[in-house]
Amino acid sequence: LHLSAVKLAELHSDLKIQEKDELSWKKLKAEGLDEDGEKEAKLRRNLNVIMTKYGMNGKKDSQLVDTNYIKDGTESDTLDDPRLEKLWSKAKTSGKFSDEELDKLWREFKHHKEKIREYNILLETVSRTEDIHQNVINPSEENLVKEEILHNKHRELKEKLRSINQGFERLRKVSHQGYDTTSEFEEPRVIDLWDMAKSANFTEKELESFREELKHFEAKIEKHHHYQKQLEISHQKLKHVEGTGDKDHLHRNKEKYAMLQEKTKELGYKVKKHLQDLSSRISQGLQHNEL
Repeated sequence: LHLSAVKLAELHSDLKIQEKDELSWKKLKAEGLDEDGEKEAKLRRNLNVIMTKYGMNGKKDSQLVDTNYIKDGTESDTLDDPRLEKLWSKAKTSGKFSDEELDKLWREFKHHKEKIREYNILLETVSRTEDIHQNVINPSEENLVKEEILHNKHRELKEKLRSINQGFERLRKVSHQGYDTTSEFEEPRVIDLWDMAKSANFTEKELESFREELKHFEAKIEKHHHYQKQLEISHQKLKHVEGTGDKDHLHRNKEKYAMLQEKTKELGYKVKKHLQDLSSRISQGLQHNEL
């Protein structure tokens, strides 16, 4: 796959979550609690996203070009959207951002690209499901269940599209004006969650509690970013030491690299699981708005 140390750690975290979700689904299925197959369909979508994200779906052009923003590697990646490319180019040449802020902004752009990718995969899944449903001649109870599944998928599409539109407006504003020093959150995933939470059916007390949880979540993400950077640096050092032939030095670097790799995997899993839980809570709040 030609993935960097950080990408391999991220892949490990994604697959660990997928494995856990599949084990939970198998238990539900054994108890007859997924009769409509919606949870199974969602598992397949999630796996499709993972395979596309890491270039394991057999398509040569689907894998993200691996970059390392520590080494200013952003130029070698593409955003696959002319509007995003134009905004990023404007931000880089504006002089309004420090190197650290450009790194942070690049993560926002990459996050937005991933949201669009996930939306397109879900859209393709919904289109295929609709085609199958329309070809069924005789209506039945089973088809009514499938109509409900389609309704849920359309609602999910609507939520994702709203998040994409909100995210693009934020990128447009930040690219033109620079970062707001009074902004409550900095991490793109946390900003997304907070924007959606404010639109959900939460009481003031629940919203305040959610705000505090997001602060803890952002601190967890920052810690993960720190270990990702340390892992990349350790990987570069290890490659250098391997060429020197110094066995003692090599052994020490391998031990440090292995420790950082495990810590990065562990934190990555915790971050993604926490994100999953927070997103689920917001989704439930948004559904209440529609009822």
